[in-house]
Amino acid sequence: MTWTMHNSRAALATIAGVFFSLAQISPVLAQSPSPASDANASAVNPAAGDAAARLNKKEYRNVKVSVDQGTATLTGTVDLYAYKADADKRMRKTKGITGVHNLIEVGGPQVPDQVLYDKLLEKLTYDRVFYGNAFNAISLSVQNGEVTLGGHALSYVSRDSALGLVDYYPGVRNVVDEIQVDPVSAFDNRIRIQTFRAVYGYPSLNRYAIDPAKPIRISVQNGHVSLYGVVDSQADKDIASIRANGVFGVFDVKNYLQVANPPAKKKS
Repeated sequence: MTWTMHNSRAALATIAGVFFSLAQISPVLAQSPSPASDANASAVNPAAGDAAARLNKKEYRNVKVSVDQGTATLTGTVDLYAYKADADKRMRKTKGITGVHNLIEVGGPQVPDQVLYDKLLEKLTYDRVFYGNAFNAISLSVQNGEVTLGGHALSYVSRDSALGLVDYYPGVRNVVDEIQVDPVSAFDNRIRIQTFRAVYGYPSLNRYAIDPAKPIRISVQNGHVSLYGVVDSQADKDIASIRANGVFGVFDVKNYLQVANPPAKKKS
């Protein structure tokens, strides 16, 4: 009898100990995530993973990307502005990215604005030679490394070519595209060609065709002609305007030609 009671008490003590141990373990089990939830918590954001993979190139070795609710934020530095612009394009092509906040800074050499202007102007004036160069009138300005391109381009190819030259030039910190692409029409193309022949076919003006980078530039928008460039004299400027106005179908001519060495005004 004594043995039975002793064994019973021992059994009860053992059971109580088990329940006490379970009571201590159960809160821990309740706090520990299940294998499924742990996998979900550690899963990588697909958009963030894809975005990072698109920047897996040496040009972007100093660039980082973070994604929050579909918006990609780019930080770091690149050597050329073209890389900054390309990183932006890569993000916008990433599935799951709905917006881009581009905070990338362009490093590389510091180039004075005037030096940058002179170098870029030279490249732009010789761009697209023999591919309608005389029909491009693209303007250029530089301020604190930011380059603004404006004026008119014959086609989107001409516009993109000009932008490409600037994007990849060392020292350019930012690029603003304000280039207007001339409308495409058979009517304007005819006026373009006939105006070209009328201007350059005149004896005193055909010398401007010798240097293909420095022509009298002709821009046409829906029958309206604009003349750009630099000529040697006021007489040349006036003749170019007269010749362009004589082309059949031209509505009007705006003459923006500049005279290289205008005569000094006499003091009264």
